[in-house]
Amino acid sequence: MLLPGQRYNTVGVAPLIEDVEFGTLIADKAYDSNWIIAELNERGAGIVISQRPQRRSPLQIDAEIYKWRHLIENFFCKLKEFKRIAMRSEKIDTSFESMIYLCSAVINSR
Repeated sequence: MLLPGQRYNTVGVAPLIEDVEFGTLIADKAYDSNWIIAELNERGAGIVISQRPQRRSPLQIDAEIYKWRHLIENFFCKLKEFKRIAMRSEKIDTSFESMIYLCSAVINSR
């Protein structure tokens, strides 16, 4: 789900995970929210979220799965090397999605 740049990322989480079964949620600091963690605990899902320094009681996370999150972050950094992706210069969501696919193909062909 593509959200406007001025919105919090957590706004799009509820509709995204609704009626979806998964074992673990891998996310970055933007998703370190108490209501998301409570929802995941209710579902019995694992939590691998890079935590904000303000969190009073740090969560226990699986270090091996956290390494996968790092690989995903590295891929997003490679995507942002393409100016059209970094600047979000596409006018409509489908064009932006197409550029992500095209740039991903270029990255994977390297």
